[in-house]
Amino acid sequence: MNTESDLFATYLRRSVVAFSFSVTSLVVCPAISYAEEVGLDTARIEQLTGLTGSYDAKEGVFTVRYPRSDLDVNAGGIHITAPFGLTAWAAFTRTGPHVTVMGDMVMLEDQVNPVMSVALDSGLQVTALHNHFFWETPRVMFMHIGGMGAEEELARAVGKVFAKIKDTAGGRGETLRAQIDPAKTTLNPDPIAEILGVKGDLGKGVFKVTVGRTTSMNGHNMGKSMGVNSWAAFSGSDDRAVVAGDVAMHEDELQSVLKTLRANRINIVAIHNHMTGESPRIVFLHYWEIGSTRDLATGVKAAFDLARD
Repeated sequence: MNTESDLFATYLRRSVVAFSFSVTSLVVCPAISYAEEVGLDTARIEQLTGLTGSYDAKEGVFTVRYPRSDLDVNAGGIHITAPFGLTAWAAFTRTGPHVTVMGDMVMLEDQVNPVMSVALDSGLQVTALHNHFFWETPRVMFMHIGGMGAEEELARAVGKVFAKIKDTAGGRGETLRAQIDPAKTTLNPDPIAEILGVKGDLGKGVFKVTVGRTTSMNGHNMGKSMGVNSWAAFSGSDDRAVVAGDVAMHEDELQSVLKTLRANRINIVAIHNHMTGESPRIVFLHYWEIGSTRDLATGVKAAFDLARD
């Protein structure tokens, strides 16, 4: 027969067990749920990108890599191997309900614009394009990409970019060649100025137009004459000309300008900054293309229209 004290002790033991189970449910279950919420389907990312990767558990980042061991690069007499910086990569991490990807694509010059078009058409952002070496042969360019969205869509887009790099390797990209000497320029600048809606100057066989923008540094306005400007320079004939130029953009204008120039088959050769500490921040995009002056001016005009104060 249980005494009153025995019954009370049993009640206490049962209460402690129940409380322990309740605390475990509150603490452990949300932790498991949270781990599932922030996880990445690394096997699926590998499948869609066609590359193997590694997971950094501390930072929650899964990275796939593509060493460009197919490239034979020499920089000033030094043999540059993949661990020396010739490895393309893309890193995935979960940011709230979305996944964010960032990466750096390693390519030869002829691969840059075909690969860039695939990245843009697949919904990725292109955020920088530049070199990492001096005196290298062949020349190597580095294109940074980014994006935020569904894991499946991002991984599929990145997979298309890597596939295009592989498809255009070995000299199967785009190379522009033309015999144009500014000393023999015959182009008519008037139609170019009319299309661009900007007056320009013809000198030494080059017709150049410049459109200023404004930003602020240390409380002072910086504009056209300080180098905050977009410009286009044309040389050659009306039917066969070259255009080289620069577009000065706010950060939120970059992607639309890139897409517009590529849609007009104008090649991008660099994306970078020219200054630091300015507000709003100005990104500069250098471009280059060969064609008729009318086609070239039309493409440049479309980009300029997206980047005006």
